[in-house]
Amino acid sequence: MSEMTARGLRADAQLNHDRLLESAARAFARDGADTSLKAIAQDAGVGIGTLYRRFPTRDDLIEATYRNETELLCERAPRLLLERSPLDATRSWMEGFVDYMLTKHGMAEALPAILAAQEGLRLHSRDLLRGAIATLAEACIEEGTIRDGVPADDIMMALGGITLIAANESQRDLASRLIDLLLTGLATR
Repeated sequence: MSEMTARGLRADAQLNHDRLLESAARAFARDGADTSLKAIAQDAGVGIGTLYRRFPTRDDLIEATYRNETELLCERAPRLLLERSPLDATRSWMEGFVDYMLTKHGMAEALPAILAAQEGLRLHSRDLLRGAIATLAEACIEEGTIRDGVPADDIMMALGGITLIAANESQRDLASRLIDLLLTGLATR
């Protein structure tokens, strides 16, 4: 029998799974939730049958993409802190959050029903995001670059507001400028 990966799939099946989720995230961000599943499969380098074996419905693919994008973003926070100063890591993570939200906006029509059907998914995602933000904020506080006492929830809400204002690629530069304003507002005085 072939060796299984940590997620319980053979290495080649896991690779196909990961490529499908990467392709789906790009397609949903660019074209919305109604994008062609055949095009997603082609972009991932697999057949449509492989896509349907992994994700029997469009909603299954949207849910898996949402979960995967949330986890990838949150796993990025501690890695960034190893590579950069806390403030630079936080700025980079916030830019990634904007990209994450653009992908999520592409799935916006389908996500409310999926989140309603999957008890706890919304709260789980918020907990992951809150934890990543808290990790970054604590490192910045220790560095002395942002002030203490701002809850991670407030920072998350501010980032959410930024993404609502700059809800599409054409306003991506605006989101970056607003992130700079947010970080300035969080700076130690």
